Amino acid sequence: MTQTTQVTESFSQEADAILERSVGGDAPVAGVVAMATDREGNVYEGAAGVRRIGGDVPMTTDTVFALFSTTKAVTATAVLQLVEEGRLDLDAPARTYAPAIGELKVLDGFDDDGSPRLRDPKREITTKHLLTHTAGFGYDFFNEHYARLASEHGQPSIIAATEACLQTPLLFDPGERWEYGSNIDWAGQVVEGVTGERLGDVFAARIFLPLGMTETTFEPDDRLQERRATMHARGDDGSLTPMDGWDLPQPPQVHMGGHGLYGTVGDYMRFIRMWLDDGRGEDGAVLEPETVQTAVQNHLGDLEVRMLPGVIPSLSNDAEFFPGLPKSWSLPFMVNDEPAPTGRPAGAQGWAGLGNLFYWIDRENGYGGFWATQVLPFADATSLGGYLEFETALYASLRR
Repeated sequence: MTQTTQVTESFSQEADAILERSVGGDAPVAGVVAMATDREGNVYEGAAGVRRIGGDVPMTTDTVFALFSTTKAVTATAVLQLVEEGRLDLDAPARTYAPAIGELKVLDGFDDDGSPRLRDPKREITTKHLLTHTAGFGYDFFNEHYARLASEHGQPSIIAATEACLQTPLLFDPGERWEYGSNIDWAGQVVEGVTGERLGDVFAARIFLPLGMTETTFEPDDRLQERRATMHARGDDGSLTPMDGWDLPQPPQVHMGGHGLYGTVGDYMRFIRMWLDDGRGEDGAVLEPETVQTAVQNHLGDLEVRMLPGVIPSLSNDAEFFPGLPKSWSLPFMVNDEPAPTGRPAGAQGWAGLGNLFYWIDRENGYGGFWATQVLPFADATSLGGYLEFETALYASLRR
């Protein structure tokens, strides 16, 4: 019996039930797509519910999602390709490749009249700082100082996908702590500075083509738009309201390497398999095995990944994976430094996207998975809970 057959026989029925519970409970999600893979191919593909609550178009495995921060690892991959080619030095000042980042100051509090106090940073931002979320950037929905800059001083939302939205002050001097934010949007600017191409074109030629990812893009055409899942807002009573018309700006002024992609779960599974299989894709290598093995180590040192406080309740609840467990950051992913309660081993990789999309990559056992919904705020109890059940069920099937 093959590894794939073993998982499929013991796991599919339970996974189907988890998806159905997620769309059928007291605080349901409208629809969900989930997939699991080994190094060779998908061992499970499932969909439940509808693309829009109250509608009659079923959720299907080829549904297109706003991928949000699951975009980040793709940008990190493009950075690593340039490092392999000797075109990018992770420890060089990032302004070498993206000059505008060298103009940014550190926010040193607010004056009595509410004006932000700014000063020069003590050290240069490097591309490694950007990849590890230690450059000093934040998000307004996770940081009260950025939220204040937005509400009182008109700092544009990162969702605007403009050059102006990138021009935010640093919250601390580069390298001093981990703070989740717009670091990878700047890493995308570094890629554009090195290549002289738009980020989406770099992805298409250098990552998506060798992986066979034909349905992932910053600018979805009509073919993809007609399969889009609707974003939903969760009410205090657990109800869902469709956010009809919600969209990331199209076309975006800036291809946002931190959150801008649209795509299918099936496409993302090809990306996950590449990381499981030492950088290999179906139609050629994306990364060298040595690059993959180096990239997935802890690159935070003594710093730690922290809980994300939900500063804007409509966008995010307080969020943390595996509270109480130490977590670090590799170059593309979060790393759980101890075994997780789902069964995920220490050293596995993973992350998420704002619309309640979650994935993991377990190189030790050769498995990964992705769970996709479109609901706000982030860390939705139903969606995150269903995802954790899904991952747990896969590891339970491996033990049987």
